[in-house]
Amino acid sequence: MNSLLEDLQWRGLIHQCTDQDALSKLLDSGSQTIYIGFDPTATSLHVGGLMQLMMLRRFQRAGHRPIALVGGATGMIGDPSGKSEERNLQTADQLERNVAGVEAQMRQFLDFDGDDGAILLNNYQWMKDYSYLEFLRDVGKNFPVGTMLGKDSVRSRLGSDAGLSYTEFSYMLLQAYDFVYLAQHHGCQIQAGGSDQWGNVTAGIDLGRRMLGKTLYGFTAPLLTTSDGRKMGKTESGAIWLDPQRTSPYAFYQYWINVEDADVMKCIAYLTEIEREEYESLKSDTESNPGARTAQKRLAQWMTEFVHGQQGLDSAQRASKILFGGEIGDADDAQLKEIFADVPSETVPRDRLAGEGLWIVEALQISGLVSSSGEARRAIKEGGVYVNNQRAGDQQMKLTTDDLASESMLVLRRGKRKYSLLRFE
Repeated sequence: MNSLLEDLQWRGLIHQCTDQDALSKLLDSGSQTIYIGFDPTATSLHVGGLMQLMMLRRFQRAGHRPIALVGGATGMIGDPSGKSEERNLQTADQLERNVAGVEAQMRQFLDFDGDDGAILLNNYQWMKDYSYLEFLRDVGKNFPVGTMLGKDSVRSRLGSDAGLSYTEFSYMLLQAYDFVYLAQHHGCQIQAGGSDQWGNVTAGIDLGRRMLGKTLYGFTAPLLTTSDGRKMGKTESGAIWLDPQRTSPYAFYQYWINVEDADVMKCIAYLTEIEREEYESLKSDTESNPGARTAQKRLAQWMTEFVHGQQGLDSAQRASKILFGGEIGDADDAQLKEIFADVPSETVPRDRLAGEGLWIVEALQISGLVSSSGEARRAIKEGGVYVNNQRAGDQQMKLTTDDLASESMLVLRRGKRKYSLLRFE
């Protein structure tokens, strides 16, 4: 088997393939072109999209040429695959912003330089001037309706309460034509995608045979899901985005640190370029000493550095240390608010810090960490009270603006993990 396919195989990244033996021979014959489509539903990709970008990156590192196709045209329609109801159609302006954001992120992970570099395309380029009548004559006549009705993505929606509009029904034709266009104009013979795209992939292969008389190839990777079947990359607050403005490096890092033992090795195999020898070592460590969370730490480190760079990783690790009692240093309000998002907080008039300042015993009572002044004094005397993660041993200590950890916040802690945040406004 081709060495690249062998790597994908042990990683568990081949879910379905039209003809794996023939694909292996094709890859062995020389550099090939492969494409994956990305519908621009937001201004940023999330970790599910990163998994597909990593697939293109794996092919590029093996000497092949990737095409990252942004669906400026198909994004106007919306893919019904894996959806229980129709997407809301986006405005042209929103779609344009989404396309620009996604394109910028793709350039971060793929090498587009040189004559053999990756290609970044937008299918709106070849669909915008294609008339409806011409499309029906050229493409529509090559699509048997019975075959379309047999696709899982169509059949499941037809049997649901939401139904399926003609608009979404047409999506398959548009995506299939992308494969034909790329085969004609860029010599692309391979399409990849998530397992929910199998119907669209095979539709493109069939259309290529009918319109071009060519044999095209396709395969899909499993979706990124947890061991109990839920999609990964989502939290209570929403998706895990690649854009640091939407998901900070700290939140991104924390997501991977907290991945369950049952899922961590799959994440390492699917999303990273960690080699098999290290993978097996991490797997052994997880099985023999799960409490050390060695694999989670390596996953979080690799992913955060890859997506956000060394500076983003340093920032995330520094913030994580703060949560576990490390020095707060030069944090700002936004960072502290995020780090201590689940910590009780109280707002206090800023003038309480003026003059002699706010007595620490009162501050502890305001924070809710103690119920009385006597309890506060005992906690301080026993060495269990911390201001900005620095032990406070003086029962008479007065807090002033010099004690703020950031522009307006002060962090109080009792014991190892009982925090409260005071915001002075």
